[in-house]
Amino acid sequence: MGVDVEVVQEATDEVLKAFGQLLPQLSRSAEPLDAEALQTLVSWPGNRLLIARAGGEIVGALTLVMFPIPTGWRAWIEDVVVGEAARGQGVGAALTREAVRLARADGARTVDLTSRPSREAANRLYERLGFQLRDSKVYRLTAEL
Repeated sequence: MGVDVEVVQEATDEVLKAFGQLLPQLSRSAEPLDAEALQTLVSWPGNRLLIARAGGEIVGALTLVMFPIPTGWRAWIEDVVVGEAARGQGVGAALTREAVRLARADGARTVDLTSRPSREAANRLYERLGFQLRDSKVYRLTAEL
């Protein structure tokens, strides 16, 4: 299967429909995207929403987030999702490689991502692509201070 990756330039009905199918495969708790939320995501400074197509259909997506910090440009890959029917066919690799290429072209020396341990296939993919497990902790605050 040939996979084409592109940066979404416009929040179209096609992209919105694809996220209606992909987002529940990424997160059971995420609210569905509406047109306004998708437009915000696409137009947000520092965000690049990448989609993967196979046979003309959108089969995967990820978000590359970049922002400056005192030590340079920080690049994060977030919300990688590949449709169940397209898994194991190189979609995740194509998306990730393009995100890394874009990040490097924009001056990022490193690219970070997180992945739950239970996502074994995804973790194998990231390691195969050269990502290394870091000795760090990820903290999340959900309540008010």
